[in-house]
Amino acid sequence: MGDNMLKPNFKEAKKRTKEDIKVLRNEYKIPNDVKNLGFNKKYFIKTYGCQMNEHDSEMISAILEDMKYTRTDDYENSDLIILNTCAIRENAHNKTFGMLGRIKHLKQKKPGLMVGLAGCMSQEESVVEQIISKYGWMDFVFGTHNIHKLPEILKEHITSKELEVNVWSNEGNVIEGIPFKRDSKYKAWVNIMYGCDKFCTYCIVPFTRGKQRSRMPEDIINEVRELIKKGYMEVTLLGQNVNAYGKDFTNRTYRMENLLEDVAKTGIKRIRFITSHPWDFTDKMIDVIKRYDNICNYIHLPVQSGSSTILKLMGRRYTKESYIELYNKIRDKLGENCSITTDIIVGFPGETKTDFEDTLKLVKKCKFDSAFTFIYSPREGTPAAKMKDNITKQEKEQRLYKLNEVINKYSKESNDKLVGKVIPVLLENVSEKDSTMLAGYSDTMKLVNVKADKKYIGQIVNVKITDAKTWSLDGEINE
Repeated sequence: MGDNMLKPNFKEAKKRTKEDIKVLRNEYKIPNDVKNLGFNKKYFIKTYGCQMNEHDSEMISAILEDMKYTRTDDYENSDLIILNTCAIRENAHNKTFGMLGRIKHLKQKKPGLMVGLAGCMSQEESVVEQIISKYGWMDFVFGTHNIHKLPEILKEHITSKELEVNVWSNEGNVIEGIPFKRDSKYKAWVNIMYGCDKFCTYCIVPFTRGKQRSRMPEDIINEVRELIKKGYMEVTLLGQNVNAYGKDFTNRTYRMENLLEDVAKTGIKRIRFITSHPWDFTDKMIDVIKRYDNICNYIHLPVQSGSSTILKLMGRRYTKESYIELYNKIRDKLGENCSITTDIIVGFPGETKTDFEDTLKLVKKCKFDSAFTFIYSPREGTPAAKMKDNITKQEKEQRLYKLNEVINKYSKESNDKLVGKVIPVLLENVSEKDSTMLAGYSDTMKLVNVKADKKYIGQIVNVKITDAKTWSLDGEINE
């Protein structure tokens, strides 16, 4: 093992100073001796976790293709494997180590195979220690802050022939000028900010992605204009907490509502944004969404719990009452055809039956269009992991089941309301459930399967809804 390992450190990752965020524009370079490293070689990336990770994988792809690698969807047929990992829940963690077990067997058969770990798990001290002690056969580990350094990390590994660990635990800067190999030709992720300063007690993200830092509006607008030129129909503005965009600017007052308006003015057909924190959702934002037709009437607004007691323990900084007030304000201003989805955690340490009943009551009041629901998963290093958890696994599973029953009921109801209506759908690909149909999403983020010719792929078409299911709709083109 090399002595020059740069390992992650949670104490460093937690620090938040008043230092201004730097925007670095010339950081991405490929050293000459690895420019053709991937010639005649294939790479495979497995992505776990959120949209931010998916977009990071698009960056990793572009960097590898700059080094002449070709993509493959078959990891057994590749020369380089990168697992881009997620640290949010135990499940994603276990899947990663399960995958590494399979890759180890492959590497025994193909000694020339290079294997690397990236993403949020790389930023966890305990994970990197585990890799060093038990997975020394791996080749490299890098984190969320230094993706642009991948060519240099590969170069170092080829020189040393040892496990190269290069993970930065810092607050982070904004690095511009890194390429992306986008998965879709019609819709694109656009980062507007990185990191998070919210420090919810259950969440590892502020440790794995650094402090909240916003990209310059000019850089975002230019990226959107370039996407329009390339024929993109939809952008999703990405951040761990997009509503706080611009709060870190010291030399200008420019917030999420200003950015939404400026992106809308580019004329891109559709704009979405994720993820929102109820804490920073302003009236001005709602007004801008209402004013511009190309900002989709789809709001993802994680509540996490319907109990004010639990929300306080989670460090969410709002109450159930203030959440419902915001929810109603959005519904009232944006009207009936707005869809609102949420995230909910059950079985948080200390959650009583009454707390859980409060969550069910909130769901029945809000009637969300859909929700991502999870059983609480402790993450090492977070305050919640030290809290006493006296709820049995069985109880947690029963609560999740009960919650999902209610969520699914309202999801189906909201879909039923659309039967007979004509809605705009961006058709993206052939439907997974029926090869004679195309699939895409409505402006309100409903999955729609449509009887349509392949020539419509990449277009926003009016679709008449003929049938509603819990998680999707069926329809036909309404010329």
